[in-house]
Amino acid sequence: MATPRTRTRSRVRRRSRLRVLVALTLIAALAGSALVGGWLALTASPAKRLLSDPTVVPAELTTVLIRAAKRCEAVPVEVLAAQIAAESGWDPQAVSPVGAQGIAQFMPEVWDQYGLDGDKDGRADVWNPVDAIHSASALNCINRKLVRGAAGDRLTNTLAAYNAGYGNVLKYDGVPPFPETEAYVARILEFAKEIKLRVPTEA
Repeated sequence: MATPRTRTRSRVRRRSRLRVLVALTLIAALAGSALVGGWLALTASPAKRLLSDPTVVPAELTTVLIRAAKRCEAVPVEVLAAQIAAESGWDPQAVSPVGAQGIAQFMPEVWDQYGLDGDKDGRADVWNPVDAIHSASALNCINRKLVRGAAGDRLTNTLAAYNAGYGNVLKYDGVPPFPETEAYVARILEFAKEIKLRVPTEA
């Protein structure tokens, strides 16, 4: 028959083994998380990896941006590129919490009205970066005309209209006092200073 002292020693040993088991389980879980996180970082799409440096323009989109910018020459190609970077971080599959879609973040109802077939394949597709970038450029010039009566810099107001709607730019007679819109415009103008496009000879 076990004595009280023996039972106490047995409980202490069981608790010690339990603590060691819990510690080993935690270590294994943390190691697994690190491995999975590292794997995800390595296998993430180029667009997702570029989020840390949005001023790096994906090479395959350079010609697209240059051609699309010709739809609205009042908005320099560097600003258009910065706008796309600010919208989605170059992710053509981006979806915002409010439902904006694609690399240029069009709401479905706005896309239905302004979406263009940029690559001329017979279909205007919000998930197609070519279509979306051409549509964003064209919409910039539409917004530019719509906000021409607002006070302040016209380019800044054009960018604000893309984010908050031209009605709000007119309502507030310039960039609306919305923190998101103010940050959006500032981010684009800052990105545009850093963006460098290698212009292909055939563009």
